[in-house]
Amino acid sequence: MERLKVIFHVSDRSRWNYALTSVTNFLLDAGAENVEAEVLANGPAVTAYTGEKTELVARMEDLNRSGVKFLACRNALRAHGIAEEAVPHFVTVVPAGITVLATRQRDGYAYIKP
Repeated sequence: MERLKVIFHVSDRSRWNYALTSVTNFLLDAGAENVEAEVLANGPAVTAYTGEKTELVARMEDLNRSGVKFLACRNALRAHGIAEEAVPHFVTVVPAGITVLATRQRDGYAYIKP
C-alpha cells in the first residue's frame, strides 16, 4: 500500500494546538506506519519553536518520534529575529516555506491548513 503523504501548514501561532491535534488524529486514524507527514511553520508560527521547552514543543517532539517531520521557514525565522540554532533539534530549517509547500504538492502531498 502506498503511504499517504501530507503536509500540514501552520502560519499563525494561535493555530498550533489545533494543528498538533489534527496531526495526532491523522496518525491514529491512518496509522503512523502508513503516512509520510510533515508540518511546515512559517510566518509568526515559527515563534513557537523558540524559548524554553513548552508543552507545544513537547507535543511536537513526541510526534517527531512517531515519524512526523517538522520544518521551519528560514525567511520567517529571520523576520522574527530567531537564530536557526535556537530551534529544537528535531526541526529542519528550509530556505523558503512557500517553495516547500509548492514542491510537496507537486510531489503528491495533500495540503492541510488547520
